[in-house]
Amino acid sequence: MTTILTTSQPTGLAVIFDQLAETIDREPGKAIAHFDVQSRQIKGLHSEVETRDFMLTVDEPKSLGGQNLGPNPVELVLAAIASCQEITYRLYADRLGIPLDGVSVAVKGDIDLRGLFALDPGIRPGLRGLDIQVELDSTAPAAELDRLKRTVDAHCPVLDIIRNATPVIARTQRQSDGEPVDTPLFAGLAG
Repeated sequence: MTTILTTSQPTGLAVIFDQLAETIDREPGKAIAHFDVQSRQIKGLHSEVETRDFMLTVDEPKSLGGQNLGPNPVELVLAAIASCQEITYRLYADRLGIPLDGVSVAVKGDIDLRGLFALDPGIRPGLRGLDIQVELDSTAPAAELDRLKRTVDAHCPVLDIIRNATPVIARTQRQSDGEPVDTPLFAGLAG
């Protein structure tokens, strides 16, 4: 059984939140939200990514061989964390009745390029860590903001994706004939 938190004066988002939570509690089959994107490389390192009704331009900066036509994939991951934190803060502040006039998030991370360029097998190609700075515009007492932070950190989907291993199935096939290419997910560079 899900415990539904209550506030004295629910806002519009809190009402929507409650309605969705109650529907999912009654009908668990409606709990799964499906997301997908399609990406196609245009030229060089420039890709176009489509999701729902949106088209995103993705590219690397010139210093990494791109044309600098858009954010790179790592920047999009950082943007996903920042915006998901903001959304989750807004939803739970409204839901818990904690006053929140605004929220902004800055995220920083470093990658050791020796991992990407296969120069050192002991170095991961991904982020070495993240520094997330959240700024809350609120008159709430510190204890309430701490409760909000703990709630957000426990329920932010993108933060969860980053913090925990997510099962991945990666399939590759030849475009010309659809023939599968059975390369292990973590295979080394071809020689």
